[in-house]
Amino acid sequence: MNPLATPPSAPPPAMHAGGAPDAWALALQDGPSQPRGAARARREQWLMIACFFMLFPGFFFYHTLLGTGTTGAFLGGYFGPVALAFAGPMCLVYLARVRREARRLTLVDVHYGVFFAYFVGVVVINAAAGANRAIVVYHMLAILFMVLVYIQFCFIDFASRRFRAVGLLSLAGMSTIVFSYSVDGVFYLGALGIAKDTNALATYQGFSRSYLFTYLAVATFTRRLPLRLALHALGAATLFVNTARSEFVALLFAIPLIEFYYSRHKLYFVLAGVCIAATVGLYLDQILASLPSNRILELFDLSHSTSANKRQQLTVHAVQSIAAHPILGDYGSYKPGHYSHNVLSAWVDLGLFGMLYVAALAIVPITPMFFHEYFAARRRPLFLLAFAFACVTVLLLLTSHYFTDMLLSATLGACSRYAYERKHAAHRPPDLGAPALRHEDLRQAMPHAGQPWS
Repeated sequence: MNPLATPPSAPPPAMHAGGAPDAWALALQDGPSQPRGAARARREQWLMIACFFMLFPGFFFYHTLLGTGTTGAFLGGYFGPVALAFAGPMCLVYLARVRREARRLTLVDVHYGVFFAYFVGVVVINAAAGANRAIVVYHMLAILFMVLVYIQFCFIDFASRRFRAVGLLSLAGMSTIVFSYSVDGVFYLGALGIAKDTNALATYQGFSRSYLFTYLAVATFTRRLPLRLALHALGAATLFVNTARSEFVALLFAIPLIEFYYSRHKLYFVLAGVCIAATVGLYLDQILASLPSNRILELFDLSHSTSANKRQQLTVHAVQSIAAHPILGDYGSYKPGHYSHNVLSAWVDLGLFGMLYVAALAIVPITPMFFHEYFAARRRPLFLLAFAFACVTVLLLLTSHYFTDMLLSATLGACSRYAYERKHAAHRPPDLGAPALRHEDLRQAMPHAGQPWS
């Protein structure tokens, strides 16, 4: 390669294991302040990665210490205090990035910003009207959590070695804890009876959320099949023992999406999937008999599940509230925590417009990405990250999760970064025009360039 083809101030971008240039590095190759910009980008990356691992694996490890009696609840429920600690720096980084590069602001950012403005407006108006203070505080914290997760997924370089190394170690650590402290095939630290602050101890849902976020962020960027299969098996076993039905189903739902995307021979993959499904169907009774009994198995008959029956009652109550207030909803018309566990919760709290906006945010950004990328010959992990999170988000919003679920923020953050990179950074369409004239070409064409005419 001709050394004159690249100016000294613009070193070639670092390559990831997948062969794609680091978009974060590419964005820094403008102007004479590149070294200072690179240092700033590294600091921002460390901040984003620290925020992710403190909020998700950190939550898991904190509550493990709490549940095993190693420490007291010195950070309360953990998520709120840690999110507040990161809120200022994270928002400043986001605003600084948008200010330095206005084109970083995509339509996804704009529409999610509109949603947050509407959400905050609804909360403030109802708080002034005397709404339940616990619900108001919950919603304000939920907005903070959603904003932080959105910023993380806008900027974190999930393909970087530092993120993948810490991510793999975190998954291994969380799985080890689940298997080590499970009793009769069930992981529930409260049953140990040694927690110092049992009221602050997280439920299985908090543990499973931390695991699912980390799993999806790591698995979608894992190109090697053996490692992906190991992650799938480890994740399924961990969430089974953790007894989180929604997250367990979400993980099983994401596995074929990930593997079909990465498979080189789609037809063979489909045939293999059919064979596996047929085998499981034939030996289902034997498989179930070999598994430890826990609430995951209630998925085969939810009529005997007290949790499913309670959620059905909450959905009926939400439908009644919507029928009485179909346009504006009925904000906070339930006891704290007794909300509808599906997208109808958005209709109750935010009205018809809010529910439709949430549904549009979950579906519209990912739809053109699906048609453009999912069956393409190239493999783009950033798209797969957004698509996997989008599919899981839609599934859980329809069946079991509240509308403030942070999965939606992760989906939209990844969509925003994809939209930016596809147009402006590492994966923008190639320029097929004539290449710029290099120094060597110029010397060959004009051997006397720079010399006075005689």
